[in-house]
Amino acid sequence: MSQTSGLEERVAPLAAIDNCENSNAEAGKGNLMAKLKLTIACGNYDRTRALLDGRIEPEGIDLNYIPMRPGETFWRMLNNEEFDASEMSLSSYTILRSKGDTRFVALPVFPSRIFRQCCVYVYSRAGIKRPQDLKGKRLGAADYQMTAAVWVRGFLQHDYGVMPEDLNWVVGAPVRFGVSIPSRVRIEQISPGQSLDEMLDRGEVDALIGVTFPRPFLAGSTRVRRLFPNYRKVEEEYYRRTGIFPIMHTFVLKTKLFEAEPWAAISLYKAFVQAKQLNYQTLYDTDALPASLPWLIDEIETSRRIFGKDIWNYSIEGSRPTLEALVQYLDEQGLTARKMTIEELFVPNIREHYEAYLESFYH
Repeated sequence: MSQTSGLEERVAPLAAIDNCENSNAEAGKGNLMAKLKLTIACGNYDRTRALLDGRIEPEGIDLNYIPMRPGETFWRMLNNEEFDASEMSLSSYTILRSKGDTRFVALPVFPSRIFRQCCVYVYSRAGIKRPQDLKGKRLGAADYQMTAAVWVRGFLQHDYGVMPEDLNWVVGAPVRFGVSIPSRVRIEQISPGQSLDEMLDRGEVDALIGVTFPRPFLAGSTRVRRLFPNYRKVEEEYYRRTGIFPIMHTFVLKTKLFEAEPWAAISLYKAFVQAKQLNYQTLYDTDALPASLPWLIDEIETSRRIFGKDIWNYSIEGSRPTLEALVQYLDEQGLTARKMTIEELFVPNIREHYEAYLESFYH
């Protein structure tokens, strides 16, 4: 099942043409136009690194790219609004928009996607052999509202009949206070200094949604194991059946910036697409492997047979099954004030009709 979008397929080469034309124009004018200075915070990913190191430059923008881990980025953007634009938790962003908080608006750029079946860990002595055995158990999560937890609750409910209220939730501090959790959900917050990882290893929680690897698991503890030992098979079947490649993070601009400089959204979008396409070329190279994985080429070719050639899609249409599932899960789980439409989450000037215009203009 391919998620390839014609829009982003054409954006990268067309942006290259634009860059060439703009460079020639700037040379003739003596570079009279000052660029818009923007500071963004985003992870240091292979798919965005060309923006970080300057190989790709957004048109008309002088970019200050601060590489930062997601958790810190989200907290500082949500609570302090420190950046002009940033990577952002897709669930947190959607929850805010549903409640009328429109400080940010997203581009259809998804820096982080990951299947989360591989990230559910269980205490090996809790008697949990299958997902249905989680009913009545204590399930830990760093933040109830985090996107990873939304996806896990979604597949537990829809694939295995385990509802959020069937579990006893044990959670850490939220990235932002004020998110309402339905009263039907039993939830307890750990105290400062407590560690969900260590609680799992001691059997104080029966299972854990681990955004990062639990430390006891990495240390080889026999008391912690994955719920799905064959997670690759489970995740592939899930994708083939649903078309969902879970999105964790999107990329947002301050709404005031977008309203003042709407062209900047397209410049940034085109640059993100170009950086991703350049990364595809870098990874798929047998001259010298760019990553320390012996079968990197086979993995790329295997993933292309499953996803199509654009594995990491940046578009609404190419990611629609995933986006539709997320807004549905957020509504079902009572986290959004209302069920959001996909289109109201993203800037209005990046749409599929933009592709048709560019194609007719340049061809």
